[in-house]
Amino acid sequence: MSEVTTPYEPGTPCWTDLMVPNQQAALDFYRDLLGWQGEIGPEAFGGYSMCTLRGKAVAGIMKTPEMEGQPSPPPAWTTYFTSADADATQAAINANGGKVIVPVADVGTIGRMLVAADPQGAVFGVWQAKDFAGAQIVNEPGALVWNQLQTSDIDGARAFYKAALGLDSGPMPELPEFTGFQVKGRTIGGVQGMENLPEGTPPNWLVNFSVDNVDSTVDALVRSGGNVLAPAFDMEKIGRMAVLQDPQGGVFAVVSLASAG
Repeated sequence: MSEVTTPYEPGTPCWTDLMVPNQQAALDFYRDLLGWQGEIGPEAFGGYSMCTLRGKAVAGIMKTPEMEGQPSPPPAWTTYFTSADADATQAAINANGGKVIVPVADVGTIGRMLVAADPQGAVFGVWQAKDFAGAQIVNEPGALVWNQLQTSDIDGARAFYKAALGLDSGPMPELPEFTGFQVKGRTIGGVQGMENLPEGTPPNWLVNFSVDNVDSTVDALVRSGGNVLAPAFDMEKIGRMAVLQDPQGGVFAVVSLASAG
């Protein structure tokens, strides 16, 4: 089942959101590309948009905040990991070489969150659920299907995420040449080096959304003003994938899983 009906285990990616200068343009773009519904939210929450698929929350989109005396951060997708205690996770991040960017804070009554960077610079979020656990649909077209860390130091990243988030790591049974992150023996994400990425690419967490057809999705993205960073290619035992950039610069990947036909 792709609908999430039980709480996320600590350490599991549970949410993703996009920060962009033009929030409405992003809402329109992802509506047309992935079938999401969403509108600019209430001012009390900074206008944060909760995007839905079949009426269930799948991702967030927010406007880049103004930074006094500092350049605005670039458009980017952020992966959030579940924590049973965001304050303890923040302390573990600090103690193991990470950098807290947005300290722990309450988000109304729905949860507590923070944003941090690992020692190599990859940005990620932490979410402690209260009234809202995270994505309510995953692993189906239009929803989050995979989170992949691209890093300059695989061993260092494995040690950090073990200490900070409790993630185990090791070979993936279906793809022994890759390294996976695990929670209680279940693979919940992966990590790879940056040898095949364009020079100057910073370490990052790449979000992957499932789609019915990668090639038609790429065509639709190009027609809407997006860029193709890695053209569609086949992955043995996995499916077909492409790495894309929306018109404002947000990078993400789309995947059509072989098992989904």
